[in-house]
Amino acid sequence: MSVLFNSEIPGIEVRRGKVRDVYDLGDSLLIVATDRISAFDVILPTGIPDKGRVLTGLSNFWFGKFQGAVAHHLLATEVEHFPAYLWQHSAMLSGRSVMVKKAQVLPIECIVRGYVAGGGWKEYQQTGGISGVALPAGLEQCQQLAAPIFTPTTKASAGHDAPISHAQCEALVGAEIFKQVAEQSVRLYEMAARHALSCGIILADAKLEWGLFNHELILVDEIFTPDSSRFWPLDRYAPGHDQESFDKQFVRNYLETLGWNKTAPGPQLPAEVVRATRQKYVEAYERLTGQVLMAREQMG
Repeated sequence: MSVLFNSEIPGIEVRRGKVRDVYDLGDSLLIVATDRISAFDVILPTGIPDKGRVLTGLSNFWFGKFQGAVAHHLLATEVEHFPAYLWQHSAMLSGRSVMVKKAQVLPIECIVRGYVAGGGWKEYQQTGGISGVALPAGLEQCQQLAAPIFTPTTKASAGHDAPISHAQCEALVGAEIFKQVAEQSVRLYEMAARHALSCGIILADAKLEWGLFNHELILVDEIFTPDSSRFWPLDRYAPGHDQESFDKQFVRNYLETLGWNKTAPGPQLPAEVVRATRQKYVEAYERLTGQVLMAREQMG
């Protein structure tokens, strides 16, 4: 299977992130999810087939599921509804691109945690809380919390995002916006977590991004994907240790065996790691959406 590592649309200004290529269409944006994968903030030279299609399809599924419950940035999800000058690139764009509103993105990452895991677990061990939210003593790693908590971080242009308190977050975006994003993020997490549980998947935590469009708060970027959320198989969940997950854990585990210094350039991934990682992404998509990800030959 081939991968799309970089999209190319001549004549249109593009900004490349770790995974997404964002094209400026003037009054809107075209977001193309490539098959790039990053680990430890380094983009690796090996792509994961179908990864961009999984991220796009899963985000579109959630946006559809939340239709009427939250305002969001989606304008079009099918190439035939894009401007006509993009149709010649349909083989590359189909299934992995969306046209969206140009929002003023808030300078925070809105993280909701239903379980104590990842960086939250490390912070809890050091401080007894996460992002200034005090938690009960004696929690185990990956233990479920009594209720989901809102734990925002900075949005770093390079390197790692840093946890911030609710007061710091409020100072960045204002009291009213902070109240809205905190309440809305937790509400959407709870809705998504209930659906995931019905599919045999635990949604442990998730990162959401919000923006302002015509003075209205809207949901932007990807939502509830294996890149922005922590998904665990329900039937193998047991607190007290790291869990199996539907994301790039195979990649991280392999890289930890190499003695790599976690700076660019990253190492190539062997075929077995690529295959196992793709399988996890596709399984998450198919279980959560109830749809089969159809095989499609892609442009490299």
